[in-house]
Amino acid sequence: MTAPPSSPIQPRNPLHGLTLEALLNALVTHYGWLGLSERIPLRCFTSDPSVASSLKFLRKTPWAREKVEALYLFMQRDAARAQRRGGSAGPRR
Repeated sequence: MTAPPSSPIQPRNPLHGLTLEALLNALVTHYGWLGLSERIPLRCFTSDPSVASSLKFLRKTPWAREKVEALYLFMQRDAARAQRRGGSAGPRR
């Protein structure tokens, strides 16, 4: 009898192991709700935003979740670039 296959290891996937809640919290911490709503104009980010209501919407809306994931990856790349240059990776205006 063989062991059941475990979840595949994805060493090159930067989102592997991160929850949508963790992504959203990181984005809100970095950009704030206003900055997040400027970058991704969704009502859940502009009208009485909260993590809970945003997660509910993003879990049901794949295209919106993809935008959040893409912004998170951009934020990570931007922070890595700034760190290599020795600068700060603050939110861009």
